[in-house]
Amino acid sequence: MTDIQVRRAKPDDADALVRLRGLMLAAMGTDIGGPDAPWREIARQWFAEQLSSPETFAAYVVDDPAVGVVAGAAGNVYVHPPGPKDITTLRGHLYNVSTEPGFRRRGLARACVVALMDWFRDETAVGQIELHATPDGIDLYRALGFIEASYPTLRLRLG
Repeated sequence: MTDIQVRRAKPDDADALVRLRGLMLAAMGTDIGGPDAPWREIARQWFAEQLSSPETFAAYVVDDPAVGVVAGAAGNVYVHPPGPKDITTLRGHLYNVSTEPGFRRRGLARACVVALMDWFRDETAVGQIELHATPDGIDLYRALGFIEASYPTLRLRLG
């Protein structure tokens, strides 16, 4: 691959987005289970549904002619109250950035993230974009202008 061609994902790309999500989660140390793990079908349905809401969700992918989708990034718009540093009422969440191992270090994930950032800027009213970075991805995000928040992310799982 020499010329990176990024395209907006379509509903029939849901399986590829689930596969890429599995790669990302495994790289983060999550046990993703086998091909029949229950989360995969739920995620496939979720991605297919989200891909049919182009005003609030977008995913961008790169295809290899022989392999199919090899990289991608996804994001959504969500409602957030305004504050003194951001008076907008919408924020973006960038996630699911992943590349097949054999296609890494070619700028594919970066191209997908840039396309997604363009979507946020040009097609939504998002005031800022947030993400959770892995150690492997943090330099990419910093190079694109993302900065660390001054407060930690905490999580509480219910149920």
